[in-house]
Amino acid sequence: MNALVTFHNTLADKVARLSPAVLPTLARFTFAATLLGYFWASALTKVGAGVLGVFSPSLGAYAQIFPKAMEAASYDVGQLTAFHTLIVVAGTLAEFALPLLLVVGLVTRLSAVAMIGFVIVQTLTDLFGHGGIAHHETLGAWFDRIPDSLILDQRLFWMVVLITLVIKGAGPLSLDRLLKLR
Repeated sequence: MNALVTFHNTLADKVARLSPAVLPTLARFTFAATLLGYFWASALTKVGAGVLGVFSPSLGAYAQIFPKAMEAASYDVGQLTAFHTLIVVAGTLAEFALPLLLVVGLVTRLSAVAMIGFVIVQTLTDLFGHGGIAHHETLGAWFDRIPDSLILDQRLFWMVVLITLVIKGAGPLSLDRLLKLR
């Protein structure tokens, strides 16, 4: 029995020594493999026409980010304020930039904190702006044996990945590491 305990402890020590490199690298890989495409596809729906379309957002951008305001304005963007446009442009830029920064591992902790804020705002908009709070299958519930609700279950997994990056940083295979070495 002592040999088994010793083997377990030795293996656990080796795994623990690897975790500072493996966990953040795995978190960034997981984000890239599962969420990078999601956020970029979403950002692309907000871009207006032309090369600088990000600075002249589409009608859909306003409808996605300010659903109640757009409905109140009969989907006439001209009735919204410059504040609305500023938020839509900033949100669109963030939806492109933050995931990219996380994947390449540049200002990772700050980018992960910003991405957590982005996901919180996105979630509140989905729940209250788009009415997801009223649909149990969209909202979901924790500890309910159904692991794939769009809001509570999926966003919890997103947060775990992002919080790992806040705590552990980008890991050894990152631009943060290259900059630190210089």
